[in-house]
Amino acid sequence: MAIIITDECINCGACEPECPNTAIYEGADDWRYADGTDLEGDVVLPSGKEANAEEAQEPISDEFYYIVPDKCTECKGFHDEPQCAAVCPVDCCVPDDDHVESEEKLLAKQSFMHHDE
Repeated sequence: MAIIITDECINCGACEPECPNTAIYEGADDWRYADGTDLEGDVVLPSGKEANAEEAQEPISDEFYYIVPDKCTECKGFHDEPQCAAVCPVDCCVPDDDHVESEEKLLAKQSFMHHDE
């Protein structure tokens, strides 16, 4: 499952540089599938959704840091545990019950984004 940042976030920014998928953004910042990945141009995501990797997407939160579920792999393929949760001083990086995925799906997403095929 993806990780979500709760509204208890203090906007310290400790999590953002730790994400190997560049799935974490500061509140109100636009995001792109291409950021920190090998994706470019028109892509079909593992979820089946079609998108342009370089096109700016609307922020998920305007108030605090947020994690893009389509890019979060819980650090699978990079680390043994989600790095955002490991460095968060207020423990607001928690599992997102609305985006539950198996380890196999998380690893496939990581491989897709970083062309490890």
